Amino acid sequence: MTAQPIEPADRPWGPDPIRQRLANYTIEDVLALPDDAPRVELRDGVLVVVPSHTIGHQNIGNRLWMWLFRNAPFDYEPVTAVGVSLSHRNTLEPDVLLLKRPVVAENHYVDAEQVVLAVEVVSPGTRRRDRLEKPADYADAGIPHYWRIEQNPLHVYAYDLVDGRYELVADSSEELIVEKPFDIRLPVRDITP
Repeated sequence: MTAQPIEPADRPWGPDPIRQRLANYTIEDVLALPDDAPRVELRDGVLVVVPSHTIGHQNIGNRLWMWLFRNAPFDYEPVTAVGVSLSHRNTLEPDVLLLKRPVVAENHYVDAEQVVLAVEVVSPGTRRRDRLEKPADYADAGIPHYWRIEQNPLHVYAYDLVDGRYELVADSSEELIVEKPFDIRLPVRDITP
C-alpha cells in the first residue's frame, strides 16, 4: 500500500499569507469563503479568525437574545450569528445585535446603520478585542449602544454613544436598568447559565 499525496483541496482552509500581508481582503472575499472556513472578521483588510465559543458563552448570548425577543418593542429585531459590515474592508461578528425594523440583509451582514445595540460576551481569548478594539470600531460606525458582558461572575456594562465615544451609563451583576434603546430592566439572572 502506498500513501496518497495530500492534494491542495484536502488541506483545511487558511488565509493566503501574501494577501494577509498586503491587507487586501474585502467583504466579497469573506462572502466567497468555502463552507469549511472558520468564522472570520475583517480588520483593515486582514482576516482575523474568530475563536469558537464555549457553551457558557453561547448560553449567555442565546438567553440575552431570548430576553430581547420577549421584551423589545416591535420596532426592533434581536439577532445572533449575523455580522456587521462597517466598511468594505472591516466586518465584525458580535454575539447579539438589536436591529431596526425592517431588517435589510442580502447576505450574512447587516450595515452598521441598522444596528441599535451591539453586544459582546467577553471570553479569555477575546478580552482585548471586546474591551478595547470592538467598542472603538462600533463607535466609529455610529452604533448608538454597546453592551459588554463579562463572565465569572456575570456582569453587564451598558454604554451609550456620546460625541463619538462610548460612555458607561449603567452596569450591574443583578439588574441592568437603562432607558435606551428602550426602557430596560434586565435581571442578570435571566441571562446567567
